[in-house]
Amino acid sequence: LAPFSSAPVEPAASEPPSASSGVAIRAAASTDRSRGAPQTADIERRHTAAAFPAVRQPAWLLLAFADGACGHSPPPLSPAVVATMAVRIAKGARGAASGAASAAAATALLALLAVACCASPAAAASAKDLVVDGEKIVAQLTKLATFSDDTDAREGMTAVTRVLFTPNDMAARGYIKQLMTDAGLAIREDAMGNIYGRLSGSDAAAGSVLTGSHCDAIPLAGMYDGTVGVVAAIEALAALKAAGFKPKRPLEVLMFTSEEPTRFALSCVGSRAMAGTLTEEYLSSKLDENGTAFLAAASAVGYGGATYAELFASARVPPGAVDYFVELHIEQGPELEAEGLDIGIVSAIAAPAALSVEFHGDGGHAGAQLMPLRNDAGLAAAELALAVEAATLGTGDPNTVGTTGKVLISPGAVNSVPRDAVLGIDIRDTDGARRDRVVAEVRAAAADIAARRNVRHSVSIVNQDPPAACSAEIQDAVEAVAKELGLRHKRMVSRAYHDSLFMARIAPTSMVFIPCRNGWSHRPDEFSTADQIQKGTHVLALTMARLSDGSWGPEGSKSEL
Repeated sequence: LAPFSSAPVEPAASEPPSASSGVAIRAAASTDRSRGAPQTADIERRHTAAAFPAVRQPAWLLLAFADGACGHSPPPLSPAVVATMAVRIAKGARGAASGAASAAAATALLALLAVACCASPAAAASAKDLVVDGEKIVAQLTKLATFSDDTDAREGMTAVTRVLFTPNDMAARGYIKQLMTDAGLAIREDAMGNIYGRLSGSDAAAGSVLTGSHCDAIPLAGMYDGTVGVVAAIEALAALKAAGFKPKRPLEVLMFTSEEPTRFALSCVGSRAMAGTLTEEYLSSKLDENGTAFLAAASAVGYGGATYAELFASARVPPGAVDYFVELHIEQGPELEAEGLDIGIVSAIAAPAALSVEFHGDGGHAGAQLMPLRNDAGLAAAELALAVEAATLGTGDPNTVGTTGKVLISPGAVNSVPRDAVLGIDIRDTDGARRDRVVAEVRAAAADIAARRNVRHSVSIVNQDPPAACSAEIQDAVEAVAKELGLRHKRMVSRAYHDSLFMARIAPTSMVFIPCRNGWSHRPDEFSTADQIQKGTHVLALTMARLSDGSWGPEGSKSEL
């Protein structure tokens, strides 16, 4: 009995808790012990030291077990802690310098098994047992990025081009479904190509807590936009399942079809169909560069249907089927990184009004056409681009933004006066009425410019979707989790377009943002660290757990978070 002291020995100062052990230090309240048996927090703190002192610690392990044998509750240890303790004791035994030390370590293993067998089942699972592996998510994102029509090896950057229903898009879909299967999720797909992975809840009649994003990518984009919200969401559900969480409302991950407008010049096709905003006339008018319609393209790869009505019916979300939607996404802006924050909690999602403006003049020879006689369509376009800038700045609000992102001039010869000009204009705001006032100003400016420059003009509205206000309940849940995890956070707006904009028409919706380097996105050097992704995934998982109203472990105890 020489190795056993009468009191527990704290780890030496040189043995700090390991940040990489993956075992959280639980601060659960101790059970009532009249004889003062070691408390849960003390035991787990001492057993998550980076270098477990195998020879000195067996004393209090056996004392704890002896105390339990005498009628007092043994200290509840989670399976993860027991496993960690066993590994470290075994390592101590292998490295023991003397037979006595080796014997002490062996005795400690027996004591550990005894304590584990008698441990309280109430400690079998806790929100703080949740482990999220950021490096694993990055490895999966890297694999997903290989399904691309382009590569860019400059300075190690990964360029991703993944267009709807192309071979690489279909390969990416197969990979996502494999990740869902590996996570133990039940998969279903609708005729639009939206892919769901489901973790059933105890209340089969309840609407789901849904998360997800997209995996299609514009030409020469990066590997994080959208994909983080799919791959990390699958990991979030897998982590909840592994930690013993029992959802009440079902939990679901969704990969949306065609968030990007690359192939059919229409964004958020899948979520628009889910919300019931698409019509056959509108979608059938959107043809790709080869003249192929969406229905034909979907049918060619195994989705689609006989008619657009069948397509829409398959995707439409019935009332009550989804109770909450929350989307994890890189910020695509510089605020979080600049302010040193971990999490952005989205309070509103801006929506664009897209305009197509045409000016038509008479053209002529660049040398022979005299300046006073010209009606230059190119100069009309240039003037309107400046008018867009002036109108957006004129609101005095930074949430109003305007972009003239496309200008096509013809005939496009250096020695020819521009005869035709076509502009693509994007005006966004979180305030729909303010945005629409800017749209009206731009239309009025186009008419004024056309009259002054003696050119003909037309203005058409491509789309003018309303912005979305996010759910206060979801924002509060995200904030509570961020505070509990000690993460720096703020509430903010999303100025980029997301499927969440249309999900807000179906169910209470919000988004969780993580930082991205320099705010860059839609380019090959788009980047977020494994640590940033891990934090966002952890917040997403515990937010979904809160919204699900589920429980941890066989006792059905509610999450401390």
